[in-house]
Amino acid sequence: MEYAAAWMALKGFGLLPRPVARAAGVGLARLALWLRPSLRRTALFNLKVAFPQWTDAQRNGAVNQLVQQLGWLAAEFARLPRLTRENISQLVSFEGFENYLAAQRLGQGVLFLTGHTSAWELMPVAFALFHRPMYFLVRSVDNDRVNALVNSYRCLCGNQPIDKNQSARAILKILRQGGDVGILADQNTSPEEGVFVDFFGVPASASSGIARLALRTGAAVVPGLLHWDKTAKKYCLRFEPAVELARTGDEEADVRENTGRFARVIENYACTYPGQWLWVHKRWKTRPPGEKPFYPF
Repeated sequence: MEYAAAWMALKGFGLLPRPVARAAGVGLARLALWLRPSLRRTALFNLKVAFPQWTDAQRNGAVNQLVQQLGWLAAEFARLPRLTRENISQLVSFEGFENYLAAQRLGQGVLFLTGHTSAWELMPVAFALFHRPMYFLVRSVDNDRVNALVNSYRCLCGNQPIDKNQSARAILKILRQGGDVGILADQNTSPEEGVFVDFFGVPASASSGIARLALRTGAAVVPGLLHWDKTAKKYCLRFEPAVELARTGDEEADVRENTGRFARVIENYACTYPGQWLWVHKRWKTRPPGEKPFYPF
């Protein structure tokens, strides 16, 4: 049943003209938030933490923009089979690509620091069509058939997923070969997998994996984040210069410091494009030992 629904949604959206598919996607996103009011409540709470000076109208406006982005994401994902090397530039522009090339030339592989921004599923596909296939870390969907269906779309251009639970050895091999690995690094992490760093002035548990990999392999960490450019009326995939890593010799201290630097990259994006980051996620759910729950609901 779940597989059939996912297959019908992807095929149905993929057959629609893009403006119609995006409008339908926005409608579904609005319905989802109406059916799950906890998502809007979480988003508004997070926005109040991040932007305490904002009015309620500003926070609601950011949530409405996010709903639009999520709806568009659904439509763009369903239409991935239509993308080619010849037409990708009509949908996605690239900025700062020289920053990626400079990191690639170092020969130690590249870790893309990315997040749930705008239509984030476009990022690896656009990169593959523009340059070359990449690997990306994923958390498997519980339903095996749905998981296979989703990954079949993600891998149309030669990209390859790496299961989050079996990632370390695979990533080390890819980096040794000078490959590229994309990692979503903007969500709450269990205490066993992360360290606490400041995010909008509040301690947040962030994955320490990118920092450990970069310190041990010498791979460059290049922020690669997607946003909707309303002036150009297309998405923009921007690559920032590789994050300068702290290397004091104290591995645990360096991991905390560098993970904090990565968190600031995501924070800067959320400040610049507040309507395009995934505020519906409980980013501060995991708390330091002894601290009370952060969310009052």
